[in-house]
Amino acid sequence: MPKTENWLNEELKRLENKGWNEFADKLRSNKTKSVDAIHLFFENLGQEARETHVASKIMLKYVREGKISREEEKELRTQVFDILKAVGLGVPFVFIPGSTLLMPFLIKLAKKKGIHLLPTAFDGSKSKNKALDDKSESKN
Repeated sequence: MPKTENWLNEELKRLENKGWNEFADKLRSNKTKSVDAIHLFFENLGQEARETHVASKIMLKYVREGKISREEEKELRTQVFDILKAVGLGVPFVFIPGSTLLMPFLIKLAKKKGIHLLPTAFDGSKSKNKALDDKSESKN
């Protein structure tokens, strides 16, 4: 059994032990799509981490030299906004019960109004998500 399969089965058992049987069954029935979505999430998270690392280097340069280029300033500004977006999306998960159910609807509604709630690494995943959907359909 591949490492990913083993990991997924262990996580599904944990969910069932916590009483989340219906959710575990849903994940199990859409295993390929679920695994692909999890991989995409961690890929996007890694991209955000790399962008934040670059932004921290730009901030250090600004502190040391007192100036940065317009391109660096734009990159820094974009990443600071991304960090604030991530914090803004994360806070409801901690303090508001059931917010995990509302978040997808809130994101779609905001997008219709021209507001981008997701950090840029996650916003650009639209084409990746389409590719994952196509890939999942061809496997099933």
